[in-house]
Amino acid sequence: MARFGINPENTYGISIPDLRRIAKELGRNHVLALQLWRSGIHEARILASMIDDPQKVISSQMERWVGDFDSWDVCDQCCSNLFDKTALARTKVVEWSSRKEEFVKRAAFALMAALAAHDKTADDAQFKRFLKIISVQSKDERNFVKKAVNWALRGIGKRNSDLNKAAVATANKIQKHPSKAARWIASDALRELTSQAVQQRLNKQGKAESG
Repeated sequence: MARFGINPENTYGISIPDLRRIAKELGRNHVLALQLWRSGIHEARILASMIDDPQKVISSQMERWVGDFDSWDVCDQCCSNLFDKTALARTKVVEWSSRKEEFVKRAAFALMAALAAHDKTADDAQFKRFLKIISVQSKDERNFVKKAVNWALRGIGKRNSDLNKAAVATANKIQKHPSKAARWIASDALRELTSQAVQQRLNKQGKAESG
């Protein structure tokens, strides 16, 4: 775990598939999720994100949890399993993207990526607003931040052809910045977003939607 940049403190070594099996057996349980989180155990916190009820999650809980993030996997699991399904998801993207704490800022972009992957009904305008945030925050050199910014940029650019063009334009813009982080984020995203595989899938998707 340490080799992959995961904090090994307070960790039992339970795999994600096993945690998902336990979560399925437990079902939604907001009270238990809060108790699991308070335990401070690495896997218990990931399990909490899997069983919590997004309709019962309030702003103060999200702020407490994001303040406790000390590992990228807990951050990403919370954003992808729970936070992206809450009514406050987009508000928190904006708020957290300008915060200084490394894992709080990562959470903004992990949440952005989760919304790009999971929210099938959101309109393109929401994600174009996110691209403006990506452009502004792409200069952060911290590893866990820049990788999440890249993840969000790629995720948005793979939603549909229009957003692909907007994401490619954003990547071309930030690639001109002298920041090493910005140039890496842009070049890595452009490699995938302009690839034949992605372009073929988006063209096929566009034809299916118009047909």
